[in-house]
Amino acid sequence: MSKLKIGTVISTKMLKTVVVEIKLQIKHPLYKKAITRTRNFKAHDDIGTKTGQKVKIAETKPYSKSVHYKVLEVIK
Repeated sequence: MSKLKIGTVISTKMLKTVVVEIKLQIKHPLYKKAITRTRNFKAHDDIGTKTGQKVKIAETKPYSKSVHYKVLEVIK
């Protein structure tokens, strides 16, 4: 099964490619404080999403050098 991630679209400037920001909260191993980590993924987009929408992306075959995910659906 492919890996699923949920994030927010932050850029739609490329053709059929969007940049999705994933936010993770981890706990610091020593101080036990919650730390927010962000990571950006480029995803292939056939749906036509807009900036600010929450989307579900899945890991797929490489579409190009840096695009390895596909937008599955928009989450409301």
